[in-house]
Amino acid sequence: MTDALDTNYARAGYHAAQTRGTRPAVLFIDFANAYFDPAAPLYGGEGCQTALDNAARLAPAARRLGIPTIFTEVKYQPGGADGGAFYAKVPALSCFDAGAPTQKLQPPLEYTPQDIVVTKQYPSAFFGTTLAATLHWLKIDTLLLTGVTTSGCVRASCIDSISHGLVTLVVEDAVGDRAEEPHRANLFDMSAKYADLISTDDAIAYLESLQKPSMEAQS
Repeated sequence: MTDALDTNYARAGYHAAQTRGTRPAVLFIDFANAYFDPAAPLYGGEGCQTALDNAARLAPAARRLGIPTIFTEVKYQPGGADGGAFYAKVPALSCFDAGAPTQKLQPPLEYTPQDIVVTKQYPSAFFGTTLAATLHWLKIDTLLLTGVTTSGCVRASCIDSISHGLVTLVVEDAVGDRAEEPHRANLFDMSAKYADLISTDDAIAYLESLQKPSMEAQS
C-alpha cells in the first residue's frame, strides 16, 4: 500500500519544492499558555513544548536579521460572543477569554516593540484579521509558519497562506500537536500540497543567506 501511495503521489507531482522568495516573514501561531499548562484542557504536552523551544530560537534570530516577526493570539470576549460556531463547538476555547491567564503568550517567547501582533477568533491567522493586508504592504513573498497546533490553526493558516499567493514554509520542528499521529499526518499533507517543510536550523540559515549580498556590498 505504501509503494502504491508513493507512486500515486509521485505521479501527481506532490511534495515538489518551491522557489523561496527574498522577502520573508515569520509567523508565530497561538503560542498561548493554554497549550503548556498541564491543568488546562488544551494542554499539548511534549509536542507543543518542542515547538515552543524551537520557536524561541527562531524569533530572536529573525529579529536580529530584520525579518518581520508576526504573532497571533486568540482572544474572545468573556463568554465567547465573538467566537461564533467555533467557540460553541469547542468549549475549551474559553481558555482564550480576555483576561484569562491561559490566553497569554507563553514564555520564553515575548513580544518586542518590533513585533506585529494579530488577534484572531478562528483557526486561520488570515480569517477576519489584518494579516493579509499587512503582508501585502510589507511586500512579503514567503511566509514561515511556526505554532500550535499542527492539525488545527497551523494547517488552517498554511492553506490560507498559499491561497494568498505566498510561498509557504512550515518549520516542522517549531510546530506541534498533542499527539504524534495528527502532527505527522498533517505535516505530510501540507508538504504534499501547500508548503515545504524545513527545520529551525534551515530556517535560520535561509534568513541569514538573504543578508549576505547587502553585507558584501558594504565591504
